[in-house]
Amino acid sequence: MAGENSTEWRLNRQINLSVVVQLILLASLIVGSWVNLQRQLDVLQRDVSMLLAGQKEFEKKLELLWCKSVSHEYRLQAIEKHASEDDKTEEVF
Repeated sequence: MAGENSTEWRLNRQINLSVVVQLILLASLIVGSWVNLQRQLDVLQRDVSMLLAGQKEFEKKLELLWCKSVSHEYRLQAIEKHASEDDKTEEVF
């Protein structure tokens, strides 16, 4: 029986050079992808920071315009009130 061909699976513990090269390439791809992802996240963080700064500046300008608009509205109301009072005094004379 010892001379017969065995059909059982045998585990070969030998590591080939190609397996080592493939593992090194896989590890380098993983590290490269991680570094690229970190770089993209840094760029995204910078873009978001710039966007938030622009939004704050826009809010300040918008608030200034709103204050000016309210001021002009009060001025117009005062002018209209004064003009209507002048019209009433002219009608009396």
